[in-house]
Amino acid sequence: MRGFGQVRLSGGRRSLKAQLVSRTLLILAVLLGLIGLLQYFVMQNFMYRNEADKLEAQLMSVPKELVWNGDLFPQAPGIRLPRSPLMIMGDTSFAFFSPGGAFTDVLGESGLAAPRLTDAEYKQWLRQRAKPRTGNYQVLKNAEGVEQLVIFRSLRGLPGNPGGVLQMGVETGPLQAVLMRQLTTFGVLSALALCAGLLVYSRVLRRTLRPLFRMVKAVEGVDAGNLAERFPAHQGQEEIDRLAQSFNRMLQRLEASFEQEREAKEQMRRFIADASHELRTPLTSIHGFVEVLLRGAADRPEQLYSALNSMHGESRRIIKLVEDLLLLAKLDRAPAPALAPVELTRLLREMEPQLRVLAGERDVRFALSEGIRGEYDADQMKQVILNLFHNAVQHTDPAGGRIEVALRARDALEAELVVRDNGGGLPPESVPYVFDRFYRIDTSRTRASGGAGLGLSITKSIVEAHGGAVSADSAPGEGAVFRVRLPLT
Repeated sequence: MRGFGQVRLSGGRRSLKAQLVSRTLLILAVLLGLIGLLQYFVMQNFMYRNEADKLEAQLMSVPKELVWNGDLFPQAPGIRLPRSPLMIMGDTSFAFFSPGGAFTDVLGESGLAAPRLTDAEYKQWLRQRAKPRTGNYQVLKNAEGVEQLVIFRSLRGLPGNPGGVLQMGVETGPLQAVLMRQLTTFGVLSALALCAGLLVYSRVLRRTLRPLFRMVKAVEGVDAGNLAERFPAHQGQEEIDRLAQSFNRMLQRLEASFEQEREAKEQMRRFIADASHELRTPLTSIHGFVEVLLRGAADRPEQLYSALNSMHGESRRIIKLVEDLLLLAKLDRAPAPALAPVELTRLLREMEPQLRVLAGERDVRFALSEGIRGEYDADQMKQVILNLFHNAVQHTDPAGGRIEVALRARDALEAELVVRDNGGGLPPESVPYVFDRFYRIDTSRTRASGGAGLGLSITKSIVEAHGGAVSADSAPGEGAVFRVRLPLT
């Protein structure tokens, strides 16, 4: 039992508290990391869309006269460069793709180099009509490897304009810097929150696990000598209460098991002592008669016959005792009886002559109901009847004794066999023990008038093997009643 305390609950790698704290913090760290990444992508999408809306508004603000009069793009037929530069910031790119397939970087070396799509992608834009596309952008890299957020606008459908695609882009570096600062701030605050949570959670967890620590100390003090101790089953925590109840049930089972073991050992000790005593008496008698014969009694026929007759009786008693012990040992192994359809009424009528002979001058009465049948081992049922009847014969007067044997059905599922006598009865204190092995009410009873005390024990084992029950009832001076209940199905 002291092995329960070997798993330490405080300190060390196997500490429950340390495992709970570390695993909880790990889960929180993973959740905060996922929240940070989700926040990063959500904010990135929001900032990119917002920047795209700004670029769209800026692109829409380009004077239509410049586009319509051809003042922007000299490469297109009839289009000239603007006489004054456009007011575009230096970190912005601006380009035009003409219907003829010419790509013009308007700002050129004076601004940010514009990234270029494939001709097929530009032609797809050429087929679209001019209309606002709020928040629609692409992230591209120019020839210098600078990443830009780029928007496009088709000029198709504008009155007096030959068509084409305008594109405007802005570096994503400043946006990424803002996002990284925000992500770093979130990471630092999360780390500080985890550290503060570690201090608070450790104290709360220590207080929460206090009932468990008390239970561990209580378990460490439990051994085979104090199994009667029980843990408090109401400590305010459902799991701890259930654990305490489970421990209490376990201790109850252990206590019952130890008690049964002690009783079994005591019964075995008494059994060996009683069996030795029962065997020693006839063996001593046989040994004494043999010594008498060896001293010359064998030459006198009368003494020889008396000695041999006594030795024969004692040997029969030994054989009967050994047979009973073997039968009890067989019944203790709980073998299934050889069940077969048996009519108890017919069985008792067949045994009636034998029982009357066994009763001698005693008055024997039978009250048997017809048609009482079930699944039984016929030989074992005969053993039960003989044991109960023989017990009644032993405890009744040979001349004025009266024995009644009754068989009836208690209900549709159970039959009852009753053996009643008018003997001296059973003392109240002896009733609970009459079915114990080697138990005899009159300890001074001689071997000639009493048995070894195994018959009723054998009866109980047989009846219980058939799924029934046997009981005894008596009042001193009014005889004894033995009832056997057996299933009818």
